[in-house]
Amino acid sequence: MNETTVTLVGNVATAVEYRESESGGYARFRFAVTSRRWDRLREVWADGPTSFYTVWASRTLGLNLAASVSVGEPLVVHGRLKVREEERDGVRRSSAEVDAVAAGHDLTRGTSAFRRAAKGDPYPADRDRSAGRAGASGAANAVEHEADGTAPAGPAPVTAGAVADAVPAPPF
Repeated sequence: MNETTVTLVGNVATAVEYRESESGGYARFRFAVTSRRWDRLREVWADGPTSFYTVWASRTLGLNLAASVSVGEPLVVHGRLKVREEERDGVRRSSAEVDAVAAGHDLTRGTSAFRRAAKGDPYPADRDRSAGRAGASGAANAVEHEADGTAPAGPAPVTAGAVADAVPAPPF
């Protein structure tokens, strides 16, 4: 079957909602994509119109998005495009959805620290499930383990702030 695949570069517009279902977990969020064009008259870059997409991600991708992404963060999303048209109360509406196959932070606009999920457990124990993403509790947990000598083997966890401090700014 022919499917339309797209790669979108934009910003997370709403919080990622993660839900479990009988067929597995899935996540959903709105994604804003704004085109940028060179304005020859004013000789500046100008924002064009913003398009909004509903992004759906299932299984591990959905779980990892919920644990890793916040509103306003820049992402690259790759997946299958589905355009839906429906009529409600005599008004015809169109919506665009993307069934995500892959997603990640847009590293042209910042840095990111990757943490591999353990096989069979896509949500490592040092992440705070209630917060929806790795946060202060994960870092505090690592500090507790270091203090009592029960730290797991391997490299120490790296926080986003530590990465930003350790990586020099580009020369441009």
